Amino acid sequence: MSGFSPDWLALREPADHAARNPQLLAAVGAHFSSRPSLTIVDLGCGAGSNLRGTYSALPARQHWTLVDFDERLLGVARERLAAWADDVREQGEELVLSKGGKTITVDTRKADLNKDLEWVLGWQPDLVTAAALFDLTSKRWLERFVAALVSQNVPLYTVLTYDGREQWQPKHDADARVLAAFHHHQHSDKGFGPAAGPDATEAMAEAFRKSGFAVSTGESPWLIDESQRELAEALTKGIAEAVTETGHVDPATVADWLEAKRATISGLVGHQDLWARPV
Repeated sequence: MSGFSPDWLALREPADHAARNPQLLAAVGAHFSSRPSLTIVDLGCGAGSNLRGTYSALPARQHWTLVDFDERLLGVARERLAAWADDVREQGEELVLSKGGKTITVDTRKADLNKDLEWVLGWQPDLVTAAALFDLTSKRWLERFVAALVSQNVPLYTVLTYDGREQWQPKHDADARVLAAFHHHQHSDKGFGPAAGPDATEAMAEAFRKSGFAVSTGESPWLIDESQRELAEALTKGIAEAVTETGHVDPATVADWLEAKRATISGLVGHQDLWARPV
């Protein structure tokens, strides 16, 4: 799976943090509230946004291992976390951050989640997290991933998995056709086999429930308004490019749809958060 642009990750981070389901985040925090410290592995960490969105609910001492295949993004994550922290110092290869009264140790590791999944989960963290990752993976990979977590009784907290819902205002005659073609593209191979796309959360939830884990899900939609025009433009441009790749919609129609979306007033892009833990 190829990495994402640091600029795109920075652009989406405020929307990601605003969208995250507060009930599920509170439930994760409550689950670990008696713990003085916690070890967390964050998969597909990008520029470290998930740590910044999750840390406040977790114990006072946290050790995060950020995992990504893109070494450039691992470097960006270190830089952005150091700038975000109230205080930072280096401890060997690790960063030790102080933020909001919490002490957060950060390690970064390059890994291929196809080849190295069991090795990564073998670090035996207290919690595995991820954001905007699992819709890119295949159902077969998800079943393998869930089996590995279940075998070690490790809980998972994941946020912002795309669920297929999109609503844009004003509407356009091609909205349904564009969305159907985009979903087709979402199921293409992103490096893990045919991607689960919008079906990923349900596939994970089903696999966890069959294995005896307790599962909670909650909606975490992006609610895009006029103040987020740059995000809306980047998002609709990306959708148009993906739709064009499929060949399912005439290019002229796609171009007209994209031009109309430049006047977008508001939009909703659906996501799901999931919290799975041993009973």
